[in-house]
Formats: sequence, C-alpha cells, structure tokens
Amino acid sequence: MSTSPNIAELASLIGEPSRVMMLVSLLGGKALPASELAQSAKVTPQTASTHLGKLVEGGLLTSESHGRHRYYRLASPEVAHALEALLTISAPQPVRSLRESDQMRAIRYARTCYDHLAGEVGVALTQKLIALGMIEASGQDFVLNEAGKSKLRSLGVEVESSPKSRRRFARQCLDWSERRHHLAGSLGASLTNRLFELGWIERIPGGRAVRVTPKGTSGFIAEFGLDVTGEKERV
Repeated sequence: MSTSPNIAELASLIGEPSRVMMLVSLLGGKALPASELAQSAKVTPQTASTHLGKLVEGGLLTSESHGRHRYYRLASPEVAHALEALLTISAPQPVRSLRESDQMRAIRYARTCYDHLAGEVGVALTQKLIALGMIEASGQDFVLNEAGKSKLRSLGVEVESSPKSRRRFARQCLDWSERRHHLAGSLGASLTNRLFELGWIERIPGGRAVRVTPKGTSGFIAEFGLDVTGEKERV
C-alpha cells in the first residue's frame, strides 16, 4: 500500500474557486470569521460553512469559537508557503476596475505573507540585509550572522531560534509578485512584528496589504539605508 502524501486530495480542496478565495484571504495571518470569508468568496454563509468544514478536515485550516462566532486561520506556515508558491506559478487575474487596480498595486507594494513582510518592500528589505552583510543565502534558508544579530537586536527583534520550535528560523520564501525571495520563518515573523510595533508599517483595512508610514520611511533610511518611496501604493 502506498504511503505517499495524497496530493490529489489536497489539490481538489485547493482547486475549488470559492475555497481558494477563502484561503488567499487568510494569507494575511489573521483569524477571520466565517461571515467575512463568505463575503470574500461571494457565497452564502451556508455554502461557506460547508467549504470551511472541508478545509479544516483536510488540515489546511484550524478554527476556534469566540462567543457566537467561529474564526478560521491557516493551519501552519507551510500552508501559507504552499499557497504563495501556487500564486507564483498562476496566471494573473484580469483587473476590471480602478478599485481592483489600486488594491493590486497596494498588495504588490507591501503585504503580509502569513506573518512576514512580502511584496516590493519585503523583498527590498531582504536584499538590503544581504547587501549589508547581515544575512546570506544558504540552500533554502538564510543564515543570520553576528553583525545581523547585533543590528536586529538593537531594534528589539527576537533573533534567537527556540530549540523547541519546529519552524525553520530564516527561510527563503519566493515572492509571487517580485519573483525574488523575501525573509520568512520565525526570524521574518519577529522582524515583521517589530516593524508593526515600531509603527513603521500598518495594515490597510480590508485585506493583507500594508502601508509604510512616514515614521517607517524615515526608519528604513536611518537604520538600513533603504529608500522605500520608489513606488507608492494607491489606496
């Protein structure tokens, strides 16, 4: 009897258009209620409930109840990486309105990929860390050296990998819009979380796009010599 992973079953789960829209909506790393996911997929709450149940059963989502509402999130960073990889090889959706064009521009400029920074800003920051000699590529991961540890620690970023964590520390994640790698793993998550705490980036309501604040624009230049004003999102 074969013990290989059941890729066909997984593909059938992801291949349904409404379920894909729900999964992509959760790429921002936040837990969302079933009602919001139904709206994003443009289906009835009853239909959404059926789809979400299948995604939970298939191990792609987890759920938890808060009061009368049930919230869903991606089951693991690996699910997010798989979705990001599929976005990289997928044909782009046609843009049908100015609003969709603005949303796509914002997503491409800066977004969260599960819990780390992606898009133009995420890739530019990763490339700057490489150029400054703080990290270097090694296989499918990045290696953080002592200079990088010192710099990031000075900004309040957690730079030590937990021995109990099964998550990779500094993973290379191929960015679907830039076609280059950005920093993922627990280090990417810690860095992104700190950027939110410092007020350098903030979420744009209604999606996973983020904007760089004026404080962030100054901070990126002062701390990394990185100018992120080359392309500005329209929102």
